[in-house]
Amino acid sequence: MSDDDSEDTIFHKIMRKEISSKFLYEDDDLFVIRDITPAGPIHLLVIPKKTIPTANALTPADDALVGKMVRVARDLAEENGVSESGYRLVMNCGEDGGQTVYQLHLHMIGGRGLHWPPG
Repeated sequence: MSDDDSEDTIFHKIMRKEISSKFLYEDDDLFVIRDITPAGPIHLLVIPKKTIPTANALTPADDALVGKMVRVARDLAEENGVSESGYRLVMNCGEDGGQTVYQLHLHMIGGRGLHWPPG
């Protein structure tokens, strides 16, 4: 990814309403959408509006934002009825970490057993 692409990800286009998507949550800092290739019955993406390509780009100034991402994911797990049965929070970083969109985002996945290791 080049610096020219840093604000041209699919998430930036969704945030700017260039691509239609239903926001399940939105405030000044974050928005939440459903993953288009879900890994479970409930698979939501918590995305900051601030451009942060990967977890490697986080600074101490982002601590509150990342904490808010986790809290919003927790609240949505409760709203979706999976807080008691369990859910997974995943943040991929870089190509080998499975990151395909270079804008920081947190996956909240639930609604079925997600045991580790899989099998």
